[in-house]
Amino acid sequence: MSGSTTMLILSFLYLLFSALIPSNSGNATCRSYCGNLTIDYPFALHSGCGHPGFRELLYCINDVLMFHISSGSYRVLDIDYAYQALTLHDPHMSTCDNIVLGAKGNGFSIEQWRSPYMNPTADNVFMLIGCSAQSPLFQGFPGKHLPCRNVSGMSCEEYYGCAAWDLLGGHRKVGSMFGSGPPECCAVPFEAIKAINLTRLQCEGYSSAYSLAPLRLDGANGWSYGIRVKYSVQENDEFCRACEATGGTCGYGTDGIRQLCMCGKLNSTSNCDSVKSSSTRTYSVVDSYTLIGSLVCLLAWITKNHYPSPYVMHLIM
Repeated sequence: MSGSTTMLILSFLYLLFSALIPSNSGNATCRSYCGNLTIDYPFALHSGCGHPGFRELLYCINDVLMFHISSGSYRVLDIDYAYQALTLHDPHMSTCDNIVLGAKGNGFSIEQWRSPYMNPTADNVFMLIGCSAQSPLFQGFPGKHLPCRNVSGMSCEEYYGCAAWDLLGGHRKVGSMFGSGPPECCAVPFEAIKAINLTRLQCEGYSSAYSLAPLRLDGANGWSYGIRVKYSVQENDEFCRACEATGGTCGYGTDGIRQLCMCGKLNSTSNCDSVKSSSTRTYSVVDSYTLIGSLVCLLAWITKNHYPSPYVMHLIM
């Protein structure tokens, strides 16, 4: 038998066994990376992976991970799986070093169907800058009951201490009465207004900062600027834990709603144990006949092409 024929036979056998033997290597298909960030459940870059509440949310562009919602796109600086939080950056957001006006910033507004799964953390302050007196922000707050407040020890009074304000040629301090005009900066928690939309709120810009530890004494210069978003998969996390415990990977169906446990080449609506038991029975009966039939055909082909007729009859008998 020639070497080329032997290689052909071995290749055939390898492909045959690969097709028949089930695989449970689902974990390698969904976990991925973008730059130095790991993308894991409930997030994903591939369709069908992750939790359905986080589908079509993250995109990797030139090794830069982007987070996209209705208000715009943000760069993902960090994903903290232990505390279930993301840190986002908006390039048109003001900081202590730069005040950006012209309503260029994205703000933060998320689709209603995503809101049960993610929102800015309670210790994230949004500071709205240059809002008009007609802004919905100030309507329904007569007298001193402005919505502006201190959030987790961060307020506009401290933010006014940033050097960037000096470049604007002055600013208005927070007045004690609405009649004195709206403040140049108004700090609010996300929960108070549910959406940071600069156009609707009639504001010129915004800043966002969050607190991860006790604030340092250097005021706004020491704040962490960005948007800190808390995420949660709620009760559906139990499904994923059961799936991963049996060697599967969490995903969802083509309807974008139904959760699936991906077990290699097979999917399950519960976990991989159910797939393994059913697939074992299937392969032991149906695919065993397929394997035997394929081997008989291969043997017949070998003997027909490489051995004289009497020997063929001897092998078959």
